[in-house]
Amino acid sequence: MELNAVLTLLVVFFVLLSLAVTRVPTDLLLMAALSFLVIGGILTPSEALAGFANPGVITIGTLYVVAAGLKETGAVQWVASRLLGQPQSVRGAQVRMLLPTGVLSAFMNNTTVVAMFLPVIQDWSQRLQIPVSKLLLPLSYATILGGTCTLIGTSTNLVIDGLLQSKTGTHLGLFELAWVGVPLMLVGVGFMVLFADKLLPNRGGVKEQLELVREYGVEVEVEATGPLVGKTISQAGLRHLTYGYLAEIDRQGRLITAVEPDRTLQAGDKLYFIGAPECATELRRIQGLKPASGSIHKLELANHQRCLVEVVLGEEFSALNKTVRESRFRTRFNAVILSISRNGNRIPGKLGDITLRVGDTLLLEASHQFVEQYRFRRDFLLVSALNDSSPPDFRKAPLALGILLLMVLVSAFGMLHLMEAAFLAAGAMLVTRCITASKARRYIDLPVLVVIAASFSLGNAMTLTGAAAGIAELLIVSDQMDPWVALALVYLMTVAFTEVITNNAAAVLMFPIAMAVSEQLGVSYLPFVIVTMFAASASFITPLGYQTNMMVYGPGRYKLWDYVKLGVPLSLISGVVVVLVVPFVWVF
Repeated sequence: MELNAVLTLLVVFFVLLSLAVTRVPTDLLLMAALSFLVIGGILTPSEALAGFANPGVITIGTLYVVAAGLKETGAVQWVASRLLGQPQSVRGAQVRMLLPTGVLSAFMNNTTVVAMFLPVIQDWSQRLQIPVSKLLLPLSYATILGGTCTLIGTSTNLVIDGLLQSKTGTHLGLFELAWVGVPLMLVGVGFMVLFADKLLPNRGGVKEQLELVREYGVEVEVEATGPLVGKTISQAGLRHLTYGYLAEIDRQGRLITAVEPDRTLQAGDKLYFIGAPECATELRRIQGLKPASGSIHKLELANHQRCLVEVVLGEEFSALNKTVRESRFRTRFNAVILSISRNGNRIPGKLGDITLRVGDTLLLEASHQFVEQYRFRRDFLLVSALNDSSPPDFRKAPLALGILLLMVLVSAFGMLHLMEAAFLAAGAMLVTRCITASKARRYIDLPVLVVIAASFSLGNAMTLTGAAAGIAELLIVSDQMDPWVALALVYLMTVAFTEVITNNAAAVLMFPIAMAVSEQLGVSYLPFVIVTMFAASASFITPLGYQTNMMVYGPGRYKLWDYVKLGVPLSLISGVVVVLVVPFVWVF
Protein backbone atom coordinates (compact mmCIF):
# COMPACT_ATOMS: atom_id res chain seq x y z
CA MET A 1 0.00 0.00 0.00
CA GLU A 2 1.42 3.40 -1.00
CA LEU A 3 2.32 6.15 1.48
CA ASN A 4 -0.67 8.34 0.51
CA ALA A 5 -3.04 5.42 1.12
CA VAL A 6 -1.52 4.81 4.56
CA LEU A 7 -1.77 8.53 5.41
CA THR A 8 -5.41 8.54 4.29
CA LEU A 9 -6.25 5.57 6.52
CA LEU A 10 -4.49 7.28 9.43
CA VAL A 11 -6.59 10.42 8.86
CA VAL A 12 -9.77 8.32 8.72
CA PHE A 13 -8.77 6.49 11.91
CA PHE A 14 -8.04 9.80 13.65
CA VAL A 15 -11.44 11.20 12.62
CA LEU A 16 -13.30 8.07 13.76
CA LEU A 17 -11.46 7.98 17.10
CA SER A 18 -12.02 11.70 17.72
CA LEU A 19 -15.72 11.42 16.91
CA ALA A 20 -16.09 8.49 19.33
CA VAL A 21 -14.10 9.75 22.35
CA THR A 22 -13.96 13.58 22.16
CA ARG A 23 -16.46 16.42 22.16
CA VAL A 24 -14.80 18.33 19.34
CA PRO A 25 -17.55 19.47 16.91
CA THR A 26 -17.92 17.11 13.94
CA ASP A 27 -17.74 19.87 11.34
CA LEU A 28 -14.47 21.15 12.84
CA LEU A 29 -12.92 17.67 12.79
CA LEU A 30 -13.84 16.98 9.18
CA MET A 31 -12.69 20.38 7.97
CA ALA A 32 -9.36 19.74 9.74
CA ALA A 33 -9.10 16.39 7.93
CA LEU A 34 -9.95 18.08 4.62
CA SER A 35 -7.24 20.69 5.23
CA PHE A 36 -4.63 18.01 5.97
CA LEU A 37 -5.47 16.11 2.78
CA VAL A 38 -5.04 19.28 0.70
CA ILE A 39 -1.92 20.60 2.43
CA GLY A 40 -0.36 17.12 2.38
CA GLY A 41 -0.84 16.93 -1.39
CA ILE A 42 -3.05 13.84 -1.16
CA LEU A 43 -5.94 15.69 -2.85
CA THR A 44 -6.09 18.73 -5.09
CA PRO A 45 -8.32 21.59 -3.87
CA SER A 46 -10.99 20.74 -6.46
CA GLU A 47 -11.01 17.08 -5.38
CA ALA A 48 -11.22 18.01 -1.70
CA LEU A 49 -14.02 20.55 -2.20
CA ALA A 50 -16.10 18.47 -4.62
CA GLY A 51 -18.64 17.69 -1.88
CA PHE A 52 -19.65 21.34 -1.59
CA ALA A 53 -20.90 21.25 -5.20
CA ASN A 54 -22.55 17.84 -4.94
CA PRO A 55 -26.25 17.80 -5.94
CA GLY A 56 -27.15 15.70 -2.89
CA VAL A 57 -25.74 18.27 -0.47
CA ILE A 58 -27.47 21.16 -2.25
CA THR A 59 -30.76 19.22 -2.22
CA ILE A 60 -30.48 18.61 1.53
CA GLY A 61 -29.96 22.33 2.17
CA THR A 62 -32.99 23.20 0.03
CA LEU A 63 -35.21 20.62 1.74
CA TYR A 64 -34.49 22.29 5.10
CA VAL A 65 -36.52 25.25 3.83
CA VAL A 66 -39.39 23.00 2.69
CA ALA A 67 -39.45 21.27 6.10
CA ALA A 68 -39.33 24.66 7.82
CA GLY A 69 -42.45 25.74 5.93
CA LEU A 70 -44.27 22.63 7.14
CA LYS A 71 -43.21 23.33 10.72
CA GLU A 72 -44.08 27.04 10.72
CA THR A 73 -47.57 26.36 9.39
CA GLY A 74 -48.21 23.68 12.01
CA ALA A 75 -48.79 21.11 9.26
CA VAL A 76 -47.53 18.26 11.44
CA GLN A 77 -49.78 19.21 14.38
CA TRP A 78 -52.62 19.58 11.86
CA VAL A 79 -52.01 16.04 10.60
CA ALA A 80 -51.31 14.61 14.06
CA SER A 81 -54.55 15.95 15.54
CA ARG A 82 -56.48 14.04 12.87
CA LEU A 83 -54.53 10.78 13.07
CA LEU A 84 -53.46 10.15 16.68
CA GLY A 85 -56.92 9.89 18.24
CA GLN A 86 -57.63 8.38 21.68
CA PRO A 87 -56.33 4.77 21.78
CA GLN A 88 -56.91 2.75 24.95
CA SER A 89 -53.63 0.80 25.16
CA VAL A 90 -49.87 1.17 24.67
CA ARG A 91 -49.95 -0.96 21.53
CA GLY A 92 -52.87 0.99 20.15
CA ALA A 93 -51.00 4.22 20.77
CA GLN A 94 -47.88 2.85 19.09
CA VAL A 95 -49.82 1.80 15.98
CA ARG A 96 -51.49 5.22 15.77
CA MET A 97 -48.11 6.96 16.15
CA LEU A 98 -45.63 4.76 14.25
CA LEU A 99 -47.38 4.46 10.89
CA PRO A 100 -48.09 8.21 10.36
CA THR A 101 -44.61 9.27 11.50
CA GLY A 102 -43.01 6.57 9.37
CA VAL A 103 -44.93 7.67 6.28
CA LEU A 104 -44.25 11.37 6.96
CA SER A 105 -40.52 10.80 7.42
CA ALA A 106 -40.41 9.24 3.94
CA PHE A 107 -40.96 12.75 2.57
CA MET A 108 -39.35 14.91 5.25
CA ASN A 109 -36.02 14.95 7.06
CA ASN A 110 -36.18 12.52 10.01
CA THR A 111 -34.76 15.06 12.45
CA THR A 112 -37.45 17.58 11.52
CA VAL A 113 -40.23 15.01 11.97
CA VAL A 114 -39.00 14.06 15.46
CA ALA A 115 -38.49 17.70 16.44
CA MET A 116 -42.10 18.50 15.49
CA PHE A 117 -43.70 15.35 16.92
CA LEU A 118 -41.74 15.33 20.19
CA PRO A 119 -43.90 17.88 22.06
CA VAL A 120 -47.05 16.48 20.43
CA ILE A 121 -46.29 12.93 21.62
CA GLN A 122 -45.32 14.14 25.11
CA ASP A 123 -48.65 15.92 25.51
CA TRP A 124 -50.55 13.02 23.96
CA SER A 125 -48.92 10.42 26.25
CA GLN A 126 -49.91 12.41 29.34
CA ARG A 127 -53.45 12.76 28.07
CA LEU A 128 -53.62 8.98 27.55
CA GLN A 129 -51.75 8.31 30.84
CA ILE A 130 -49.16 6.20 28.96
CA PRO A 131 -45.47 6.45 30.00
CA VAL A 132 -43.68 8.59 27.43
CA SER A 133 -40.74 6.14 27.54
CA LYS A 134 -42.96 3.61 25.74
CA LEU A 135 -43.39 5.95 22.78
CA LEU A 136 -40.40 8.23 22.14
CA LEU A 137 -37.74 5.63 21.23
CA PRO A 138 -40.16 3.84 18.85
CA LEU A 139 -40.88 7.32 17.39
CA SER A 140 -37.19 7.75 16.58
CA TYR A 141 -36.87 4.25 15.13
CA ALA A 142 -40.03 4.67 13.02
CA THR A 143 -38.70 7.86 11.43
CA ILE A 144 -35.40 6.11 10.65
CA LEU A 145 -37.22 3.21 9.00
CA GLY A 146 -39.61 5.51 7.16
CA GLY A 147 -36.71 7.57 5.87
CA THR A 148 -35.38 4.55 3.96
CA CYS A 149 -38.53 4.35 1.79
CA THR A 150 -37.74 7.26 -0.55
CA LEU A 151 -34.73 9.12 -1.86
CA ILE A 152 -35.60 12.26 0.13
CA GLY A 153 -36.45 10.44 3.37
CA THR A 154 -33.02 10.95 4.90
CA SER A 155 -29.92 12.94 4.04
CA THR A 156 -27.94 9.67 3.85
CA ASN A 157 -29.91 8.58 0.78
CA LEU A 158 -29.27 11.90 -0.94
CA VAL A 159 -25.56 11.76 -0.11
CA ILE A 160 -25.16 8.27 -1.61
CA ASP A 161 -27.22 9.26 -4.64
CA GLY A 162 -24.97 12.27 -5.11
CA LEU A 163 -21.90 10.05 -4.96
CA LEU A 164 -23.45 7.65 -7.48
CA GLN A 165 -24.15 10.50 -9.88
CA SER A 166 -20.64 11.91 -9.64
CA LYS A 167 -18.85 8.52 -9.89
CA THR A 168 -21.01 6.51 -12.28
CA GLY A 169 -23.66 8.84 -13.72
CA THR A 170 -26.37 6.62 -12.19
CA HIS A 171 -29.38 8.40 -10.65
CA LEU A 172 -31.89 6.67 -8.36
CA GLY A 173 -35.59 7.40 -8.70
CA LEU A 174 -37.59 8.99 -5.88
CA PHE A 175 -39.46 5.78 -5.04
CA GLU A 176 -36.88 3.24 -6.24
CA LEU A 177 -35.81 2.45 -2.66
CA ALA A 178 -39.42 1.64 -1.69
CA TRP A 179 -39.01 -1.95 -2.91
CA VAL A 180 -36.83 -2.55 0.15
CA GLY A 181 -37.77 0.37 2.38
CA VAL A 182 -41.51 -0.35 2.63
CA PRO A 183 -41.11 -4.03 3.66
CA LEU A 184 -38.38 -2.96 6.08
CA MET A 185 -40.60 -0.32 7.67
CA LEU A 186 -43.58 -2.69 7.97
CA VAL A 187 -41.47 -5.45 9.55
CA GLY A 188 -39.76 -2.98 11.90
CA VAL A 189 -43.00 -1.31 12.98
CA GLY A 190 -44.61 -4.73 13.48
CA PHE A 191 -41.72 -5.80 15.70
CA MET A 192 -42.00 -2.65 17.83
CA VAL A 193 -45.76 -2.96 18.21
CA LEU A 194 -45.35 -6.56 19.41
CA PHE A 195 -42.32 -6.19 21.67
CA ALA A 196 -41.53 -2.53 22.47
CA ASP A 197 -43.97 -2.42 25.40
CA LYS A 198 -42.16 -5.38 27.03
CA LEU A 199 -38.62 -4.25 26.26
CA LEU A 200 -38.88 -0.55 27.14
CA PRO A 201 -38.95 0.81 30.71
CA ASN A 202 -41.94 2.37 32.43
CA ARG A 203 -40.66 5.90 33.08
CA GLY A 204 -42.46 9.21 32.98
CA GLY A 205 -41.03 12.05 30.95
CA VAL A 206 -38.95 14.92 32.27
CA LYS A 207 -41.56 17.36 33.52
CA GLU A 208 -40.87 20.63 35.33
CA GLN A 209 -42.48 20.87 38.72
CA LEU A 210 -44.67 23.94 38.83
CA GLU A 211 -43.70 24.86 42.38
CA LEU A 212 -40.04 25.17 41.33
CA VAL A 213 -40.55 27.61 38.46
CA ARG A 214 -42.08 31.04 37.90
CA GLU A 215 -45.83 30.57 37.99
CA TYR A 216 -48.17 32.48 35.70
CA GLY A 217 -51.82 32.65 34.90
CA VAL A 218 -52.59 32.47 31.16
CA GLU A 219 -56.02 33.21 29.71
CA VAL A 220 -57.13 31.95 26.28
CA GLU A 221 -60.42 31.96 24.40
CA VAL A 222 -62.12 29.23 22.35
CA GLU A 223 -62.47 30.43 18.76
CA ALA A 224 -66.07 30.44 17.53
CA THR A 225 -65.14 28.88 14.18
CA GLY A 226 -62.36 26.64 15.53
CA PRO A 227 -62.25 22.83 15.81
CA LEU A 228 -62.57 22.76 19.64
CA VAL A 229 -66.20 23.89 19.82
CA GLY A 230 -68.32 20.93 20.95
CA LYS A 231 -65.35 18.90 22.19
CA THR A 232 -64.77 17.97 25.83
CA ILE A 233 -61.78 19.26 27.81
CA SER A 234 -60.17 15.83 27.50
CA GLN A 235 -60.79 15.50 23.76
CA ALA A 236 -59.33 18.97 23.15
CA GLY A 237 -56.03 17.93 24.74
CA LEU A 238 -56.37 20.37 27.65
CA ARG A 239 -56.59 17.83 30.46
CA HIS A 240 -52.92 16.88 30.85
CA LEU A 241 -50.68 19.73 29.73
CA THR A 242 -46.99 19.36 30.50
CA TYR A 243 -46.47 22.79 32.06
CA GLY A 244 -49.83 23.87 33.44
CA TYR A 245 -53.40 23.02 34.33
CA LEU A 246 -56.86 24.40 33.64
CA ALA A 247 -58.05 26.27 36.72
CA GLU A 248 -61.40 27.73 35.62
CA ILE A 249 -63.66 28.66 32.71
CA ASP A 250 -65.41 32.00 32.25
CA ARG A 251 -68.57 31.33 30.20
CA GLN A 252 -70.43 34.56 29.44
CA GLY A 253 -69.61 35.97 32.87
CA ARG A 254 -70.38 32.74 34.78
CA LEU A 255 -67.32 31.23 36.45
CA ILE A 256 -66.87 27.45 36.31
CA THR A 257 -64.28 26.10 38.74
CA ALA A 258 -63.07 22.52 39.37
CA VAL A 259 -63.47 21.83 35.66
CA GLU A 260 -64.42 18.23 34.83
CA PRO A 261 -62.60 16.47 31.94
CA ASP A 262 -65.90 15.68 30.19
CA ARG A 263 -67.18 19.27 30.21
CA THR A 264 -67.97 20.46 26.65
CA LEU A 265 -66.34 23.61 25.33
CA GLN A 266 -68.46 26.38 23.81
CA ALA A 267 -67.57 29.21 21.47
CA GLY A 268 -66.23 32.22 23.38
CA ASP A 269 -65.31 30.28 26.54
CA LYS A 270 -62.41 31.95 28.33
CA LEU A 271 -60.06 29.35 29.83
CA TYR A 272 -57.73 30.28 32.67
CA PHE A 273 -54.57 28.15 33.03
CA ILE A 274 -51.99 28.22 35.83
CA GLY A 275 -48.46 27.04 35.18
CA ALA A 276 -44.90 27.67 34.05
CA PRO A 277 -44.10 30.13 31.24
CA GLU A 278 -43.88 27.22 28.79
CA CYS A 279 -47.60 26.62 29.39
CA ALA A 280 -48.32 29.61 27.16
CA THR A 281 -46.17 28.05 24.43
CA GLU A 282 -48.08 24.76 24.71
CA LEU A 283 -51.43 26.51 24.38
CA ARG A 284 -50.31 28.38 21.25
CA ARG A 285 -49.73 25.05 19.50
CA ILE A 286 -53.36 23.98 20.00
CA GLN A 287 -55.53 24.90 17.03
CA GLY A 288 -58.76 26.60 18.03
CA LEU A 289 -57.44 28.72 20.93
CA LYS A 290 -56.52 32.39 20.82
CA PRO A 291 -55.23 34.81 23.48
CA ALA A 292 -58.14 36.23 25.47
CA SER A 293 -56.52 39.64 25.84
CA GLY A 294 -58.04 42.06 23.35
CA SER A 295 -54.77 43.98 23.22
CA ILE A 296 -53.08 41.06 21.50
CA HIS A 297 -54.92 41.76 18.26
CA LYS A 298 -53.87 45.41 18.33
CA LEU A 299 -50.19 44.52 17.98
CA GLU A 300 -48.79 45.75 14.69
CA LEU A 301 -47.36 42.32 13.94
CA ALA A 302 -48.31 39.36 11.80
CA ASN A 303 -49.04 36.17 13.75
CA HIS A 304 -45.87 34.34 12.64
CA GLN A 305 -43.70 37.32 13.68
CA ARG A 306 -44.69 37.04 17.35
CA CYS A 307 -42.98 35.18 20.16
CA LEU A 308 -43.17 34.89 23.94
CA VAL A 309 -40.69 36.91 25.98
CA GLU A 310 -39.95 37.14 29.71
CA VAL A 311 -38.73 40.43 31.20
CA VAL A 312 -37.83 41.43 34.75
CA LEU A 313 -38.64 45.03 35.67
CA GLY A 314 -35.69 47.15 36.80
CA GLU A 315 -35.52 50.20 39.04
CA GLU A 316 -35.46 52.56 36.04
CA PHE A 317 -38.67 51.21 34.50
CA SER A 318 -40.75 54.38 34.11
CA ALA A 319 -44.14 52.86 34.98
CA LEU A 320 -43.28 51.47 38.42
CA ASN A 321 -46.08 51.77 40.98
CA LYS A 322 -48.59 52.25 38.17
CA THR A 323 -51.19 49.71 37.10
CA VAL A 324 -50.79 47.77 33.87
CA ARG A 325 -53.59 49.84 32.35
CA GLU A 326 -51.92 53.12 33.36
CA SER A 327 -48.50 51.99 32.08
CA ARG A 328 -49.63 52.00 28.41
CA PHE A 329 -47.21 49.10 27.95
CA ARG A 330 -48.49 47.98 24.54
CA THR A 331 -48.25 51.46 23.03
CA ARG A 332 -44.75 52.14 24.33
CA PHE A 333 -43.11 48.77 23.68
CA ASN A 334 -45.35 47.19 20.99
CA ALA A 335 -45.72 44.20 23.30
CA VAL A 336 -48.65 42.83 25.30
CA ILE A 337 -48.47 41.62 28.90
CA LEU A 338 -50.01 38.15 29.14
CA SER A 339 -49.31 37.50 32.81
CA ILE A 340 -47.23 38.69 35.77
CA SER A 341 -45.28 36.67 38.33
CA ARG A 342 -43.97 38.10 41.62
CA ASN A 343 -41.50 36.21 43.84
CA GLY A 344 -42.14 33.12 41.72
CA ASN A 345 -45.91 33.22 42.25
CA ARG A 346 -48.66 34.40 39.95
CA ILE A 347 -50.52 37.55 41.00
CA PRO A 348 -54.28 36.97 41.27
CA GLY A 349 -56.83 39.49 40.12
CA LYS A 350 -57.61 41.35 36.92
CA LEU A 351 -54.44 41.90 34.89
CA GLY A 352 -55.11 45.55 34.09
CA ASP A 353 -55.47 46.43 37.79
CA ILE A 354 -52.14 44.92 38.94
CA THR A 355 -49.61 47.50 40.14
CA LEU A 356 -46.12 47.00 38.70
CA ARG A 357 -43.17 46.57 41.12
CA VAL A 358 -39.40 46.24 40.80
CA GLY A 359 -38.48 42.58 40.20
CA ASP A 360 -41.84 41.60 38.70
CA THR A 361 -41.46 39.03 35.91
CA LEU A 362 -43.71 39.76 32.94
CA LEU A 363 -44.68 37.24 30.28
CA LEU A 364 -45.08 39.18 27.04
CA GLU A 365 -46.14 38.60 23.47
CA ALA A 366 -43.81 40.67 21.30
CA SER A 367 -41.82 40.69 18.08
CA HIS A 368 -38.65 38.69 17.51
CA GLN A 369 -36.75 41.99 17.48
CA PHE A 370 -37.93 42.91 21.01
CA VAL A 371 -35.18 40.86 22.70
CA GLU A 372 -32.38 42.53 20.75
CA GLN A 373 -33.90 45.97 21.09
CA TYR A 374 -34.41 45.93 24.87
CA ARG A 375 -31.75 43.46 26.07
CA PHE A 376 -29.40 46.24 27.16
CA ARG A 377 -31.98 48.84 28.18
CA ARG A 378 -32.13 49.71 31.86
CA ASP A 379 -35.93 49.43 31.91
CA PHE A 380 -35.51 45.68 32.26
CA LEU A 381 -33.01 43.70 34.34
CA LEU A 382 -33.37 40.64 32.13
CA VAL A 383 -34.92 39.94 28.73
CA SER A 384 -35.18 36.41 27.32
CA ALA A 385 -37.29 34.83 24.58
CA LEU A 386 -38.93 31.44 25.09
CA ASN A 387 -37.64 29.01 22.48
CA ASP A 388 -39.97 28.02 19.64
CA SER A 389 -42.89 30.05 20.96
CA SER A 390 -44.14 31.57 17.70
CA PRO A 391 -47.68 30.33 17.01
CA PRO A 392 -48.07 28.24 13.84
CA ASP A 393 -50.18 29.70 11.04
CA PHE A 394 -52.64 26.78 10.80
CA ARG A 395 -54.52 28.44 7.93
CA LYS A 396 -51.58 27.69 5.64
CA ALA A 397 -51.03 24.09 6.78
CA PRO A 398 -53.02 22.59 3.84
CA LEU A 399 -51.09 24.87 1.46
CA ALA A 400 -47.71 23.72 2.83
CA LEU A 401 -48.76 20.07 2.56
CA GLY A 402 -49.93 20.73 -1.01
CA ILE A 403 -46.52 22.17 -1.93
CA LEU A 404 -44.81 19.09 -0.48
CA LEU A 405 -47.16 16.76 -2.40
CA LEU A 406 -46.58 18.66 -5.65
CA MET A 407 -42.79 18.43 -5.17
CA VAL A 408 -43.05 14.68 -4.66
CA LEU A 409 -45.28 14.15 -7.72
CA VAL A 410 -43.16 16.31 -10.03
CA SER A 411 -40.03 14.41 -9.02
CA ALA A 412 -41.67 10.96 -8.97
CA PHE A 413 -42.97 11.28 -12.53
CA GLY A 414 -39.60 12.47 -13.81
CA MET A 415 -40.81 15.92 -14.87
CA LEU A 416 -37.96 17.53 -12.92
CA HIS A 417 -34.82 16.36 -11.16
CA LEU A 418 -35.27 16.13 -7.38
CA MET A 419 -32.98 19.10 -6.76
CA GLU A 420 -34.95 21.23 -9.22
CA ALA A 421 -38.27 20.18 -7.64
CA ALA A 422 -36.86 21.04 -4.19
CA PHE A 423 -35.81 24.49 -5.45
CA LEU A 424 -39.36 25.16 -6.69
CA ALA A 425 -40.94 23.86 -3.45
CA ALA A 426 -38.66 26.01 -1.28
CA GLY A 427 -39.44 29.02 -3.46
CA ALA A 428 -43.17 28.31 -3.19
CA MET A 429 -42.91 28.17 0.62
CA LEU A 430 -41.31 31.63 0.60
CA VAL A 431 -43.61 33.20 -2.02
CA THR A 432 -46.78 31.98 -0.27
CA ARG A 433 -45.40 33.20 3.09
CA CYS A 434 -45.57 29.75 4.66
CA ILE A 435 -42.19 30.84 6.03
CA THR A 436 -40.28 34.11 5.92
CA ALA A 437 -36.82 34.40 4.36
CA SER A 438 -35.21 35.28 7.71
CA LYS A 439 -36.66 32.20 9.40
CA ALA A 440 -35.76 29.99 6.44
CA ARG A 441 -32.10 30.98 6.88
CA ARG A 442 -32.22 30.04 10.56
CA TYR A 443 -33.62 26.58 9.77
CA ILE A 444 -30.76 25.67 7.39
CA ASP A 445 -28.40 23.56 9.52
CA LEU A 446 -25.06 24.75 8.15
CA PRO A 447 -22.84 22.54 10.38
CA VAL A 448 -24.62 19.42 9.07
CA LEU A 449 -24.10 20.52 5.46
CA VAL A 450 -20.40 21.21 6.18
CA VAL A 451 -20.03 17.75 7.76
CA ILE A 452 -21.56 16.02 4.74
CA ALA A 453 -19.63 18.03 2.17
CA ALA A 454 -16.30 17.68 4.00
CA SER A 455 -16.85 13.91 4.37
CA PHE A 456 -16.64 13.62 0.58
CA SER A 457 -12.96 14.53 0.77
CA LEU A 458 -12.28 11.42 2.88
CA GLY A 459 -14.19 9.24 0.42
CA ASN A 460 -12.33 10.74 -2.54
CA ALA A 461 -8.97 10.21 -0.82
CA MET A 462 -9.77 6.57 -0.06
CA THR A 463 -10.67 5.95 -3.72
CA LEU A 464 -7.82 7.88 -5.36
CA THR A 465 -5.04 6.54 -3.10
CA GLY A 466 -6.19 2.91 -3.27
CA ALA A 467 -7.01 2.75 0.44
CA ALA A 468 -10.57 1.58 -0.29
CA ALA A 469 -9.28 -1.18 -2.55
CA GLY A 470 -6.88 -2.28 0.21
CA ILE A 471 -9.72 -2.60 2.73
CA ALA A 472 -11.79 -4.46 0.14
CA GLU A 473 -8.95 -6.97 -0.29
CA LEU A 474 -9.01 -7.60 3.46
CA LEU A 475 -12.78 -8.20 3.34
CA ILE A 476 -12.64 -10.45 0.30
CA VAL A 477 -10.47 -13.36 1.42
CA SER A 478 -11.09 -15.15 -1.89
CA ASP A 479 -12.18 -14.15 -5.38
CA GLN A 480 -14.63 -17.06 -5.15
CA MET A 481 -16.46 -15.57 -2.15
CA ASP A 482 -20.21 -15.67 -2.49
CA PRO A 483 -21.54 -12.12 -3.22
CA TRP A 484 -24.26 -12.63 -0.57
CA VAL A 485 -21.58 -13.12 2.10
CA ALA A 486 -19.67 -10.05 0.87
CA LEU A 487 -22.92 -8.07 0.93
CA ALA A 488 -23.53 -9.08 4.56
CA LEU A 489 -19.96 -8.07 5.50
CA VAL A 490 -20.40 -4.63 3.91
CA TYR A 491 -23.70 -4.21 5.77
CA LEU A 492 -22.15 -5.18 9.13
CA MET A 493 -19.14 -2.91 8.64
CA THR A 494 -21.36 0.06 7.75
CA VAL A 495 -23.62 -0.54 10.78
CA ALA A 496 -20.54 -0.67 13.03
CA PHE A 497 -19.38 2.69 11.63
CA THR A 498 -22.78 4.36 11.88
CA GLU A 499 -23.20 3.38 15.56
CA VAL A 500 -20.05 5.27 16.61
CA ILE A 501 -19.94 8.14 14.10
CA THR A 502 -22.57 10.08 12.16
CA ASN A 503 -24.68 8.22 9.60
CA ASN A 504 -23.60 10.50 6.75
CA ALA A 505 -19.89 10.12 7.54
CA ALA A 506 -20.33 6.33 7.68
CA ALA A 507 -22.04 6.36 4.27
CA VAL A 508 -19.33 8.45 2.64
CA LEU A 509 -16.52 6.32 4.10
CA MET A 510 -18.13 3.02 3.12
CA PHE A 511 -19.15 4.05 -0.41
CA PRO A 512 -15.68 3.61 -1.97
CA ILE A 513 -15.19 0.35 -0.05
CA ALA A 514 -18.51 -1.01 -1.38
CA MET A 515 -17.53 -0.02 -4.91
CA ALA A 516 -14.12 -1.69 -4.53
CA VAL A 517 -15.65 -4.93 -3.16
CA SER A 518 -18.03 -5.21 -6.12
CA GLU A 519 -15.17 -4.54 -8.55
CA GLN A 520 -12.98 -7.26 -7.05
CA LEU A 521 -15.83 -9.77 -7.19
CA GLY A 522 -16.68 -8.74 -10.74
CA VAL A 523 -20.36 -8.07 -9.95
CA SER A 524 -22.68 -5.06 -10.14
CA TYR A 525 -21.91 -2.25 -7.72
CA LEU A 526 -25.57 -1.30 -7.17
CA PRO A 527 -26.48 -3.99 -4.58
CA PHE A 528 -23.44 -3.05 -2.49
CA VAL A 529 -24.14 0.69 -2.73
CA ILE A 530 -27.82 0.24 -1.84
CA VAL A 531 -26.94 -1.97 1.14
CA THR A 532 -24.52 0.72 2.32
CA MET A 533 -27.32 3.27 2.04
CA PHE A 534 -29.70 1.22 4.21
CA ALA A 535 -27.02 0.17 6.71
CA ALA A 536 -25.88 3.75 7.26
CA SER A 537 -29.41 4.61 8.39
CA ALA A 538 -29.83 1.49 10.56
CA SER A 539 -28.61 3.03 13.81
CA PHE A 540 -30.69 1.48 16.57
CA ILE A 541 -28.20 0.24 19.19
CA THR A 542 -26.77 3.48 20.62
CA PRO A 543 -28.02 7.07 20.93
CA LEU A 544 -24.85 8.34 19.19
CA GLY A 545 -25.23 7.13 15.61
CA TYR A 546 -28.39 8.99 14.64
CA GLN A 547 -29.47 12.46 15.74
CA THR A 548 -33.09 11.44 16.36
CA ASN A 549 -31.93 8.80 18.87
CA MET A 550 -30.16 11.49 20.86
CA MET A 551 -33.14 13.85 20.64
CA VAL A 552 -35.41 11.43 22.55
CA TYR A 553 -32.71 10.37 25.04
CA GLY A 554 -33.43 13.07 27.64
CA PRO A 555 -37.22 13.53 27.26
CA GLY A 556 -37.74 9.75 27.51
CA ARG A 557 -35.29 9.41 30.44
CA TYR A 558 -33.62 6.54 28.60
CA LYS A 559 -30.39 4.75 29.44
CA LEU A 560 -27.96 3.09 27.03
CA TRP A 561 -29.30 -0.36 27.97
CA ASP A 562 -32.78 0.65 26.74
CA TYR A 563 -31.36 1.23 23.25
CA VAL A 564 -29.51 -2.08 23.34
CA LYS A 565 -32.58 -4.13 24.40
CA LEU A 566 -34.81 -2.81 21.64
CA GLY A 567 -32.14 -1.86 19.10
CA VAL A 568 -30.13 -5.09 18.81
CA PRO A 569 -33.04 -7.31 17.67
CA LEU A 570 -34.36 -4.52 15.42
CA SER A 571 -30.89 -4.10 13.89
CA LEU A 572 -30.62 -7.87 13.24
CA ILE A 573 -34.09 -7.96 11.68
CA SER A 574 -33.23 -4.97 9.47
CA GLY A 575 -29.98 -6.60 8.34
CA VAL A 576 -31.72 -9.84 7.36
CA VAL A 577 -34.47 -8.03 5.42
CA VAL A 578 -32.07 -5.73 3.56
CA VAL A 579 -29.44 -8.35 2.65
CA LEU A 580 -32.10 -10.82 1.48
CA VAL A 581 -34.27 -8.40 -0.52
CA VAL A 582 -31.72 -6.04 -2.16
CA PRO A 583 -30.20 -8.62 -4.61
CA PHE A 584 -33.66 -9.48 -5.93
CA VAL A 585 -34.27 -5.81 -6.84
CA TRP A 586 -30.71 -4.89 -7.92
CA VAL A 587 -29.21 -8.10 -9.30
CA PHE A 588 -25.49 -8.89 -8.76
